[in-house]
Amino acid sequence: MNETLIQTVATFAIPVLFAITLHEAAHGYAARHFGDATAAIMGRLSLNPLRHIDPFGTIAMPLLLYFLTNGAFVFGYAKPVPVDSRNLRRPKQDMLWVAFAGPASNLAMALFWALFALVLVALGIDERFFQGMARAGVLVNLVMAALNLFPLPPLDGGRMLVAVLPYTQARLVAKIEPFGFFVVLALAATNLLNYWMLPLLGVMQTALGWILQPLAALV
Repeated sequence: MNETLIQTVATFAIPVLFAITLHEAAHGYAARHFGDATAAIMGRLSLNPLRHIDPFGTIAMPLLLYFLTNGAFVFGYAKPVPVDSRNLRRPKQDMLWVAFAGPASNLAMALFWALFALVLVALGIDERFFQGMARAGVLVNLVMAALNLFPLPPLDGGRMLVAVLPYTQARLVAKIEPFGFFVVLALAATNLLNYWMLPLLGVMQTALGWILQPLAALV
C-alpha cells in the first residue's frame, strides 16, 4: 500500500464512515416515524458504523476499483437498512420520504463539513489533515446525495420515482430493481453517469455556497 493511498484512506475514512452510517440510519429513523419498525427490530437503527458496513461493498470493492483504475473510478455501498413498506401508514406516499431521508442526511452532513472548514479558518488552524478531511466530507456527501438521487431502483431516487408515479408505471419501474445496481455500475464505468452527476453536483455546490456566504464573509 503506497503512501498516497494511505493518506487518501486516512483523510476519507471518517467522512465516509459518517456518510454511510447516517445515510442508512436516516432511512431507518424515517421508516419508524412513518410506522415501520423493521430496522429497529433488526438492530439496524444505529449510529454504529459496524452495523452498516458491508465487507465487500464498503471495503473490498472500493479498494479493488481504486487499484484497478489508478484511483479514477471508485464505487461502493453499505448494507441497506430493511424497510417493509407494508407497515407504513401510507405505503406509497410515505416511501417517498423514507427514500429521501438518506440523501437529505448527506446534504446535511455536507453542510456540517463545510461549516467545519470555516471554523478551522476562523480559528486559524492550518492543519492539512483536518482541512483535507473537511473537503473530503463535503465531496463524499455531495457525491453520495447526487448518486442516490439518480432515478433508478434500487437507488433512493428510483424509489422516490416509484412513489410518485401512478401504480401501473410504478410497477414497471420497480421491476428494474434487481438489475439496477449493474446498470448504475455500467453507466459509471462508461462515464455516462456524469451527465447526471456533474450538473447536480454543480447545483448542490452552488446552493451550499449561497447558504454559507454570510458566514464566510465574517471569517
